[in-house]
Amino acid sequence: MKLTTLPDGTPDGRLHVVSRDQRRIEPAQGAQTMQALLENWDGFAPQLEAQYAALNAGGGADFDAAQALAPLPRAWQWLDGSAYDSHGDLMQKVFKMDPTPKGRPLMYQGMSHQFLAATADVPLPSEADGIDFEGEFGVICDAVPMGTDAATAQGHIRLLVQINDWSLRTLAPIEMKTGFGWVQAKPACSVAPVAVTPDELGEAWRDSRVDLPLIVDLNGARFGAAEGYPMSFGFDELVAHAARTRVLVAGTIIGSGTVSNENFREIGSSCIAERRGIELLDLGAAQTPYMQFGDRVRMECRARDGQPLFGVIDQAVVAGGS
Repeated sequence: MKLTTLPDGTPDGRLHVVSRDQRRIEPAQGAQTMQALLENWDGFAPQLEAQYAALNAGGGADFDAAQALAPLPRAWQWLDGSAYDSHGDLMQKVFKMDPTPKGRPLMYQGMSHQFLAATADVPLPSEADGIDFEGEFGVICDAVPMGTDAATAQGHIRLLVQINDWSLRTLAPIEMKTGFGWVQAKPACSVAPVAVTPDELGEAWRDSRVDLPLIVDLNGARFGAAEGYPMSFGFDELVAHAARTRVLVAGTIIGSGTVSNENFREIGSSCIAERRGIELLDLGAAQTPYMQFGDRVRMECRARDGQPLFGVIDQAVVAGGS
């Protein structure tokens, strides 16, 4: 099943069902919002699955993804992991950070009251803050009891999403040194317009991982095509980690962290910081600049046969703030 949210004048928008080819759309029957669906998945999902099947057979209105909001425009909780060791190890080496213990997921709690639409301009206060994108995959859960193990947690993963986790790299090390985590360095994330149930990926949903490449272009040039599968922890384990000492409310979003592979020199990167890190190691100095106002980043993940999945994130950064 594929779902999206369109604006209706309210903060949470109106939930819609999207056809598999992402050409047609209908207002969801029963659940008015994505949050309402996640809070009563078992009650609403069967009706929506039937509606999805009928929509795939024909009917509906034309779908203009550029009009969509983030599938869940605001959430009770956003937890972002760092599940790709190739990315974490490179960052530790470049920035001379103490190695993090293996065998335990890295995760922080970020801003959740706003998720940006996939084609909205991204207003930021200063180019000097080191504007960077981070291509990620994510999951949205229904309610997860405290202490849930990974095997059980997999059943609480209801939807998959594609995320651009914006970062301000100049501010990040300042906040990291406080030991209190990020605030200024992590503005609102952007989310691709379509959320999909795991079965839409078929065999590409493997070991609670997205076994597909995330294609990233910067200003029209290919920047990276990292595969999503090589996570050191699957999403089932990330959900279980998050639920170790707390209940996860329905609508909790959990991110993978920057998608990265060991052969990043060949396939590219999903963020500028990683490429700059490679340049520091190989050339002695970073050469790729962070984003400037007017620069544009595009991200898309498709099925191996070319079928659209999450839709496209395509955004420019612009001057914002006072």
